[in-house]
Amino acid sequence: MLLPNMKEARKRTNVKPEFLYNEYNVNQNMKIGKNKKYFIKTYGCQMNEHDSEMLCAILEEMLFTKTDVMEEADIILLNTCAIRENAHNKVFGMLGRIKHLRETKPNIIIGLCGCMAQEEIVVADINKKYKWVDIVFGTHNIHRLPNILLEAINKKQQEIEVLSNEGNVIENLPYKRENKYKAWVNIMYGCDKFCTYCIVPYTRGKQRSRKKEDIIAEVKQLINSGVKEITLLGQNVNAYGKDLYDNYGMEDLLYDVSQTNIDRIRFVTSHPWDFTGKMIDVIAENKNIMPFIHLPVQSGSDRILKLMGRRYTKEEYITLFNKIKSKIDNVSITTDIIVGFPGETREDFEETLNLVNECKYDLAYTFVYSPRENTPAAKLPDKTTEYEKKNRLAELNLLINKYALENNKKMLDQIVPVLIEGISEKDNNMLTGYTDTNKLVNVKATEDNIGKIVNVKITDVKTWSLNGEIVS
Repeated sequence: MLLPNMKEARKRTNVKPEFLYNEYNVNQNMKIGKNKKYFIKTYGCQMNEHDSEMLCAILEEMLFTKTDVMEEADIILLNTCAIRENAHNKVFGMLGRIKHLRETKPNIIIGLCGCMAQEEIVVADINKKYKWVDIVFGTHNIHRLPNILLEAINKKQQEIEVLSNEGNVIENLPYKRENKYKAWVNIMYGCDKFCTYCIVPYTRGKQRSRKKEDIIAEVKQLINSGVKEITLLGQNVNAYGKDLYDNYGMEDLLYDVSQTNIDRIRFVTSHPWDFTGKMIDVIAENKNIMPFIHLPVQSGSDRILKLMGRRYTKEEYITLFNKIKSKIDNVSITTDIIVGFPGETREDFEETLNLVNECKYDLAYTFVYSPRENTPAAKLPDKTTEYEKKNRLAELNLLINKYALENNKKMLDQIVPVLIEGISEKDNNMLTGYTDTNKLVNVKATEDNIGKIVNVKITDVKTWSLNGEIVS
């Protein structure tokens, strides 16, 4: 049994991560899933979604078959997120539902993995109060799922294997891509920024970049399989290469990926501190790098930004924002904002509103601050009531929605390129896809357009989506 240790997870040494190419293996003894089904519930960010694609591929190599109906499953995995308390509550609520299912299916295997599994307090709870959870593993050893699963079955006891270390880079891992035309590509793992509110550096390990050759090889393989769009993934993609190369960074990787001639390139998530002028130039000069930037600001108050450990000022952020807007044609910029950070006054919040009024974001993901155990911010005094925090969030969202609609209205009657992904979930007579600026469009078109990038005239606009029709 390997239990998580948050103190160990925080450590950063000068030891370089290893690049391991032969760590993953499913041998004949591990192919135990014939005539059995698996169900995976994913919480959290794009990295978690991509991790679940790996979990799917591993289980299918073990001969399990995917089901979207939890009650049909022989193995259930919850791939969890630790970034907010709400995510915790949802996971434990789901475990309650699963416990009832186990009463009718005693041989079902239950597993918890992902970022919550890296937290001491969570695993202590699972070990003490949820003995019926069979396996627990974290973010560093997903590739060992077959071994962990067999151990639990053979020993007939709870198997916990969570590594609290800086992490290595494991290559040659399988993925079952959920989308035929769009794909996630990890370019780095972990984070060394240690923003005071954020638990990710503890749950994902130190910053470690993949080798550029391995990334380019994966992109070329995806192109050959018919993928039109990739999103380069990392906790802070702008810092790519700093831990690995002396003279090669994110701007260089973006350029090299663009030279593969894949149709569309996106990347998330950016930290403003590492966003260079050269990177802006590369995006502006290469048309297959999409004019869409997610640029989290978190707060418009310099005082709060300092307490958050964000390492830039409001003025520095606005300077970067304006540089991006001026150099990249038709760029769409979105952001993240936290309200109610410990010590945030009404004046601090007004600074955030002022920033939004200046930047007029296309969209923003907004949250009430959620304290995470073992992070510095969780120890800060906080006198603001939950009622006031929720009121601030509602006020902020009204402003965000106003500018989202205004920006969308500018697109009315415009003709824009859209990658058609499939049939709309809300209307079977419509197809759905995304513009180059990452806006959702419902399109009147025939199904033979799925998987193609087509020109669409925008005929109607809403706050969160657009409607359009294909034009020749």
